[in-house]
Amino acid sequence: MKKILLAHFCLFLVFLSPVQALQVYTLKEGSDLVGEIKTYILKEEDTLLDVARAFDLGYNQIVAANPDIDPWIPPPGKKIIIPSAYVLPNVPRVGIIINLAEMRLYYFRQKNGAHLVYTSPVGVGKEGYLTELGIYTIVNKAKNPTWFVPASIRAVEPDLPERVPPGPDNPLGDYIMHLSRGSYAIHGTNKPWGVGRRVSHGCIRLYPEDIEKLFPLVNLGTPVNIIYQPIKVGRKGYDIYVQVFRDFEKKISDPFFYTLGLLARYGLSGEIDFFLLRRALKEKTGVPVLISRPRNPELTENDR
Repeated sequence: MKKILLAHFCLFLVFLSPVQALQVYTLKEGSDLVGEIKTYILKEEDTLLDVARAFDLGYNQIVAANPDIDPWIPPPGKKIIIPSAYVLPNVPRVGIIINLAEMRLYYFRQKNGAHLVYTSPVGVGKEGYLTELGIYTIVNKAKNPTWFVPASIRAVEPDLPERVPPGPDNPLGDYIMHLSRGSYAIHGTNKPWGVGRRVSHGCIRLYPEDIEKLFPLVNLGTPVNIIYQPIKVGRKGYDIYVQVFRDFEKKISDPFFYTLGLLARYGLSGEIDFFLLRRALKEKTGVPVLISRPRNPELTENDR
């Protein structure tokens, strides 16, 4: 896997800096990919959770990209992958798209004539509470919300109060955007370690610094498309990529033929290297992987 990454991405060594909130990229014609793969050398005091938050990644991302690293006691001096490159979701790029399988939010908008995408990791519903798929709209926004605990949650957790005022004990965090169906919402959190995990009762949780930046950008009426795509495909120039996440809902019985169908549907089923595709589907690193046959004659079988 590392050889594939080194062969097809420019890897940048980066240093842990103040938290990077709500990444924004300019969409480029002919490319379904944004971002770049980076590397980072672990320090004595680091955990993978710290590193994930610093680079605006979810826990699921940092662990999948570095499967052999202990997330709680990673070895100092070890170089790890920062998987901050993304194949854009295979749906119309309008408004907010939340890919539950990826545990990531994308917000598409125009600014000064440029087409932009903002993206951040999210926490999603735990088993039995996954957000219902479909199209919603933003119907209400509030700062410093009070949490009125739903009766369904209190029935399971009777020790909870009927309401939780704004403050550090409020699981909604400092900002909330209500969706048009059910009691679903996009909001902050008082437990940032839950981003990139299945932790909620169906709401979408963002890091406090991400929701703070996203909140003023989103207007009432903005469409929100909740999807479940553990496998995404896309093109960058002549190259074709796949990005694979764990199918925790077990919705795809045959990932290989499912991906071939995706590639055909989006006109990407040209010169596919089935060896690379099968390996990407097996490893599920959450990193975009080149699966088209190389146009560069210098890349041989030995480079695999």
